[in-house]
Amino acid sequence: MLAPARRRPVGSFVTAAALLVCLSLPPLFSELSGRGQRAIVVTVIVVVLWTTAALESGTTSLLAIVLLALTGAAPTVRDALSGFVNPVPYFLIGVLAMGLAVAKSGLAERIARRILTHARGRSLQVYVQLVLAMPALTFILPSATTRSSILVHIYEEVFALARVPAGAPVIKAVMLALSSINRLASTALLTGGITPMMAAAIIGGMSWTGWFVMMAVPYWGLLTLGAVLTWLLHRRGLARTMPAAALEVAGAWKGGESRTLLIVLGASALWLTDSIHHLDPAVPALLALVALLTPGFGPLKWGDLDRGVGWANFFVIGASISLAQALGDSGAAAWLARGLVGALPAMSRHAVATVMLLMVGATALRVLIPNIAGFLALALPVAMSVGREAGLNPLVCALVVMMTGDAVLYFPVQSASSLVIYERGHVTAGEVLRFGVWMTLVAYVAILGIALPYWTLLGQGVHALPDAR
Repeated sequence: MLAPARRRPVGSFVTAAALLVCLSLPPLFSELSGRGQRAIVVTVIVVVLWTTAALESGTTSLLAIVLLALTGAAPTVRDALSGFVNPVPYFLIGVLAMGLAVAKSGLAERIARRILTHARGRSLQVYVQLVLAMPALTFILPSATTRSSILVHIYEEVFALARVPAGAPVIKAVMLALSSINRLASTALLTGGITPMMAAAIIGGMSWTGWFVMMAVPYWGLLTLGAVLTWLLHRRGLARTMPAAALEVAGAWKGGESRTLLIVLGASALWLTDSIHHLDPAVPALLALVALLTPGFGPLKWGDLDRGVGWANFFVIGASISLAQALGDSGAAAWLARGLVGALPAMSRHAVATVMLLMVGATALRVLIPNIAGFLALALPVAMSVGREAGLNPLVCALVVMMTGDAVLYFPVQSASSLVIYERGHVTAGEVLRFGVWMTLVAYVAILGIALPYWTLLGQGVHALPDAR
């Protein structure tokens, strides 16, 4: 009989093998091409392997590229590698290096000592400080991946100084917050990352101020509910005091700390002013990387980058984008979207019921499509057309679908910021999945109880159909 530790990998490989057999089947649906069918099967195989961790995440990512090329789900090898032409993986490496520099320069330890001093040995205080800091930090560091990359080093230093054992509830709570709800603070800003920028472009373009007015209250409400959920799941452990930390008085600022802070703030300033210079977010990240690696100025050497950056992240993000590209180009994603979301108006003529069905359809689509860019590219146009056909506000329909998909993570590879935390070994794929299920319910509550009433007050109710849209 197989040992329990071996059952999951064996089961995952059996599932993947069964799905591989499906690649040889002829097209089973009249509206879905053979290439589209193979793209769906390859995506499911990769998602199964990513979710169960039967293979290392980087290994699974490389397998995804091979399967896309061999099966014809991507027409050529170049198409299979399209995700690595995208700037997002390079943006990720840049921000990961920023986090590494904050740790190596001593800046993380300085901030960690300040956090511990204010927490006074209380686990709950450490957690509350993090949650309250998220909206404020977003204006300095708009990218959730950047914040996660930097904060994970800071909080690891906090727990090391306080001699908190690995796996303690306070560590789980903080790391779950960093991986799952930290992203939500970013989407409140139009410059907060891929999700808001891509959504605003698909919807038809919105100003920074217009986006912030529409999204700050719903997303901060969603963040608050997510923080309360995390506390409820770990409240007993958070009620405990942490071991006393013997803290020495922090010394004077060192040159490396000051220069690292200057580089981080400089990159953040470029991200915040992208409406002026129109630089892709990857450019400031790579500029920061070059500055951090410059001898005599930055605190890093290339060897530090080799050892300290989780290169699996690079391959996971690139493979995710390639999968999303294959799903889109093959017509598979549009076929899925029509099946999951497009039929909703025929299911209900009640506005709120239609919105709820949109949320359910978006949830199912988010499970199937690991990449948020792929999800938004498919779901938002369909959601807006659903709104028009049902006589509802297409803007509201699009934002509801966006919030539904953006609020949840069912496996770490769905978000670069979550992947940064997961690769550090503080949370498991199972913990991310369980939290994602709970956050699905929280997202529904936030949309129905906060977002829809708030948008109605702004003149963007469910029934409104502005001429501008």
